[in-house]
Amino acid sequence: MRSAGEVFRLEKTDGLARAGTLKTAHGEVPTPVFMPVGTQASVKGVSPDELIELKAPIILGNTYHLVVRPGLEVIRQMGGLHRFMGWNGPILTDSGGFQVFSLAKIREMTEEGVVFSSHVDGKKFFLGPKEAIQAQDSLGSDVMMAFDECPPWPCEHDRMAESLKRTHRWALICREEQDRIGHRNLLFGIGQGGDHADLREKSLTELQEIGFDGYAVGGVSVGEPENLMMKAIDDSEPWLPRDRPRYVMGLGHPDQIVRMIGKGMDMFDCVLPTRVARNGTACTLEGPVSARKPTWTRDENPIVKGCTCYACSRFSRAYVQHLIKAEELLGLRLISLHNLHFYLETVRQARTAILEGRWAGWSAEFLGRYQRGRKEQDQ
Repeated sequence: MRSAGEVFRLEKTDGLARAGTLKTAHGEVPTPVFMPVGTQASVKGVSPDELIELKAPIILGNTYHLVVRPGLEVIRQMGGLHRFMGWNGPILTDSGGFQVFSLAKIREMTEEGVVFSSHVDGKKFFLGPKEAIQAQDSLGSDVMMAFDECPPWPCEHDRMAESLKRTHRWALICREEQDRIGHRNLLFGIGQGGDHADLREKSLTELQEIGFDGYAVGGVSVGEPENLMMKAIDDSEPWLPRDRPRYVMGLGHPDQIVRMIGKGMDMFDCVLPTRVARNGTACTLEGPVSARKPTWTRDENPIVKGCTCYACSRFSRAYVQHLIKAEELLGLRLISLHNLHFYLETVRQARTAILEGRWAGWSAEFLGRYQRGRKEQDQ
């Protein structure tokens, strides 16, 4: 395991909010950071050059999906994931542990790992902690995630405690496998515990005894209401080391991310920017807005006035709506570019606010405007 200073530099705090820099083999990543999701070696609808123009510091890939298709042998032959997808920046890869939760109907779990039935062709394959680390190393991941069990919500205390034992056994195997193959990649441990505060403490304390380059809060956004999601962050924060990066997995809406930055978290990923774009929904400071609104039909304004993304710099709301209604691919691509810009710019502004000591004011203004807009949209 690398020393804390070799992995992460904490530059400024403002309350619990933190600004720092994550150090990887493919470059430094300023935090807080939003990571666009490239599950299958592609951020949906967006090219690597466009991600560079968006100034995305790091992206995410998924081990399970890449093992299923095109397979590790293909990616190895193509020179690793970076070369395969034409992306030269840092990549974080999920271990496949989340699929233990999300693909419960097509997997069989044992103490050694998980047998999956491929969602593509039904072929069975095994993924355990050792295999997950070997796969991520083969991909050339900059940040590997430990293989864990992610129980659904609700999960009773005794059931969650048993799950933690398995997660921690697997975490130790992951750490030993990283030692065996060499520390070419960073490895993050994943804390679990559901909505049980004592288990969140136990999980993160035991993971630190094993020792990881960074730590994640897992088991959130698995069916629980938002208040319990935020409780999991609050319950975890006191037990996360100050000098290591902190990653909340799979979240969330822009206002949720801002709130979690205020709770001391550093790294975030979410499929929402491109997923909602495919439904014609654009992110704005006043909350999500549908491009199908009748008021857009003859609106010459951009999606968001003052936004500097490609879509807003070149096209009107009227044109974007036309593309969405006509089911032209350019429409969802333009909204995807805008939404990714919105997420990335939000966390950049959050970082600047922290560095300049004005986090409380900036976050209150952002949340007030965004959440007020969401309520108005829902009415």
